[in-house]
Amino acid sequence: MKILVVDDERNIRESIERLFALEGMESLTAADGREAVERLTAQAFDVVILDLKMPGMDGQELLEWMRTEGLRTPVIMISALGDINDAVKALKSGANDYLLKPFDPSELILKAKAVVADRKRENLIEAGSRTAEGGARLIGESPAARTLRLLIEKVATGNTTVLITGENGSGKEVVAREIHSLSANAAEPFIAVNIGGIHENLVESELFGHERGAFTGADARRTGLFELAGSGTLFLDEIAEMPLNLQVKLLRVLQERRIRRLGGSRDIPIEARILSATNTDIEALVREGRFREDLYYRLNVVRIEIPPLRARREDIPLLAGYLLEKVRTRLRKPSKRITSAALEALMVYPFPGNIRELQNILERAMILCEDQEIEVSDLDLRRVRPLAGVREASAGCRQTTAAGTPDGSTATMSMKDMERDTIVRALEKWNGNRTRAAEELGISRRTILNKIRQYGLG
Repeated sequence: MKILVVDDERNIRESIERLFALEGMESLTAADGREAVERLTAQAFDVVILDLKMPGMDGQELLEWMRTEGLRTPVIMISALGDINDAVKALKSGANDYLLKPFDPSELILKAKAVVADRKRENLIEAGSRTAEGGARLIGESPAARTLRLLIEKVATGNTTVLITGENGSGKEVVAREIHSLSANAAEPFIAVNIGGIHENLVESELFGHERGAFTGADARRTGLFELAGSGTLFLDEIAEMPLNLQVKLLRVLQERRIRRLGGSRDIPIEARILSATNTDIEALVREGRFREDLYYRLNVVRIEIPPLRARREDIPLLAGYLLEKVRTRLRKPSKRITSAALEALMVYPFPGNIRELQNILERAMILCEDQEIEVSDLDLRRVRPLAGVREASAGCRQTTAAGTPDGSTATMSMKDMERDTIVRALEKWNGNRTRAAEELGISRRTILNKIRQYGLG
């Protein structure tokens, strides 16, 4: 924890500084509001201990400056008994707590720890709102799932940079969350950001933050995700979508563990663990010069490849039960069970969209099925053919899954065929709206545009 102590009385500054040092906490001091502005501009703090009455720029003015600049650092005001009304005003302006002089040193420490803990909880809530897969778990007992779980447990204990690869919908963010939850910093923030989902011109500001006036519209300082992650985890999804000019800056962050806000002049140390993920053949991008080779090696210290759902089909019953209950709870629907025939139909389905597609199928069935049991017909699997060589589950299942071929026989689909078919279905569902189709598939609009050109769907 790093504390800034702002007070015009030297003995109070030094006393508080010694108090925190005894607790093993780092602190810096400022003799007035102007000096505090310089400190706050240069680096990040976990909490500010701020005297209310000071000559020049007083505590109230400094607090208002912080909030105008977009600084959400917790603030504890200290004031004399006669200034209680001013202390209340400070609380209304955004101070987190206050203490009256003279105060008990142990109470100051408790309040400092409490407001920092509250800020971390807010970060966790914000982080959850940035991701669509919050609360998901790694489900399965297949050999592939067990191997994956063992690898996660091994890498979770350190601070190694991890590159997670796998097809769309295979659970890359779930794996990242599992790594975070098993780490020593599990109580710290987990922040996920989809690089492909941010406009190219805004990626730098989102990750590194910016100073007020750094560009048109930058009316206040913005804290970037590297800083917000604290000593937790920052998960960079679709890392292959990062523009080349920013790849250089990310490489520097990984090498030096420091960032510089857009428009800033000072480096800020960071502690967050960096996890990244891609569904792209990133090695091919390196060969083509579209992704920096040195950055690739920095990200790829440990590689975790997530198997597609069709490679661990025995996990489908467990996953289906878990996801169905999750969907039921969210939609506030009565419980439904999946018939054995419907489960067998799922077992032979190729799942080009992996676990995300399974969840979408079950959500649709939960909404449309009017009975207590979900049948094969409720799953709407007619439009994609099953894998070749897998026995048909039942007469009902044969009728449903064989519709893709004229003679009712099974046929083999290549991965490209599956991907093309999935994109076509998403585009049809959203009447050609590429943005909505990309959102459903969990890819960026840039990626779906590239795929549309690749498959001649435009």
